[in-house]
Amino acid sequence: MTSRLDTWLIAADNALRTVSGVAHAGRPSPAADAGGPASPEMRRASGPLMRVNHVGEVCAQALYEAQGLAARDPGIRAQMQQASREEIDHLAWTAQRLRELGDRPSLLNPLWYAGSFAIGLAAGRAGDAWSLGFLVETERQVEQHLASHMERLPADDHASRAIVEQMKADEARHADEAQAAGAAPLPAPLRWAMRVTARVMTATAHRI
Repeated sequence: MTSRLDTWLIAADNALRTVSGVAHAGRPSPAADAGGPASPEMRRASGPLMRVNHVGEVCAQALYEAQGLAARDPGIRAQMQQASREEIDHLAWTAQRLRELGDRPSLLNPLWYAGSFAIGLAAGRAGDAWSLGFLVETERQVEQHLASHMERLPADDHASRAIVEQMKADEARHADEAQAAGAAPLPAPLRWAMRVTARVMTATAHRI
């Protein structure tokens, strides 16, 4: 049996691994056979977008970690942990793509992680149904965000587009699974606040 202290130590280790860039994908990158070297134009257009996507995966790790810690039902906790493992793939893929584009992760990643962890813990403590509802809304918004990036990424950046397309499919499935597990619908003001927060984060991460 894992003690509460052990659980929090594992969470701290996961946080350090996430913000330090130590992430190893369990699945091959969708970009593995998706194109050659990036042109200067591609780097300028795709780099900031993939940095934003990498920040989203840093936030996802924090949210899932915190919501899993606060979950009452062991089955829901296991579901959160499984989704988190798949999000680690996204984290590793976007980090690798940033390196290929000659770009860098956001300098504010520790802040993004800490803020998202606090939000995830609050959602988890509200109860499993509300936590799942928060997860559904988050994933739906991320899905829309990734769809907008598919429109903005250069048509010849097949590597970035392949990663984003797979991420989008995974996020949609996570939302569907959370919905099926008993998610409660969130009030409209909360959904609106989540959208505003996400816009602030993406606008900042695009530059910093």
